[in-house]
Amino acid sequence: MKVQDLIEACRDDWQAYTEHAFVRQLAAGTLAQPCFLHYLKQDFLFLKQYARAYALAMYKAQTLADMRRALPSVHALLDSEIAHHVTYCEQWGLSETDLENEPEDFGTVAYTRYVLDAGMAGDLVDLYAALAPCSIGYAVIGKMLCEDESTVIEGNPYASWIKLYGGDEFQTGVAAGEEYFNGLLAEIDINSQRGQNLIHIFRTATRMEVAFWQQGLNALKA
Repeated sequence: MKVQDLIEACRDDWQAYTEHAFVRQLAAGTLAQPCFLHYLKQDFLFLKQYARAYALAMYKAQTLADMRRALPSVHALLDSEIAHHVTYCEQWGLSETDLENEPEDFGTVAYTRYVLDAGMAGDLVDLYAALAPCSIGYAVIGKMLCEDESTVIEGNPYASWIKLYGGDEFQTGVAAGEEYFNGLLAEIDINSQRGQNLIHIFRTATRMEVAFWQQGLNALKA
C-alpha cells in the first residue's frame, strides 16, 4: 500500500480539494482579498495545531528512528513555516498578535481536532494518514499551478503563495515525507480492515481540506 493508493481511493474528494474554486480563483488572481485574509488567519491557527500533531507523532513513535523523523517537522513548523507565515501576513497588514487573537472558525476546529483525535485514538500510521492530505495536497496544488499555463503569475497578488508551495524547497520536503509514509504503509494490504480504516481517515481529512477552502470563500457571506 502507498500514499497514491489512498489518493486513488478517494479520487473525487481529492479532486474537489486540489481543484477547489478557492484554488482556481487564487491561480487566476481573482480571489477576493477578504477571502484570502480569512484563510491566512485560519491557516496560522491551523499550523499551530499541526505542530502539536507532529509532536504527538514523537509520542506515538515506537522507535528512536521514528521519533527522530518527526522532530524536524516540529522544528520546521515552529521555526520556519509559522515564522514565514507571520512574515507573509505582515505584508497583508496582519501582525502576529492579530493572528493569535483570531477566533478559530468552525472548519479549523473540526479539521485540527480530527487530526489530533485520529492520532490519539490510533497509532503513528493513523496519525500520518490524517496529516498527509495537507502537505501532499499543497505540494500537488503548488506544482500544478506553477506548471499550468493558465495560472497568472505576473501581477497576481497571490503569486508568492503559488511560488512557495510550488518551489523546490517545499516540494523536496514533502517528497521526503511521502517516501517515509510509504515505508510505514508498505506492509499494509489496502483491502484489509486496517487498509480500509486508513482510507477512511485519509478521506475524512481530505474532505476537511475542502471545507477549509470553502470557509475562506464563505468569508464574503459573513
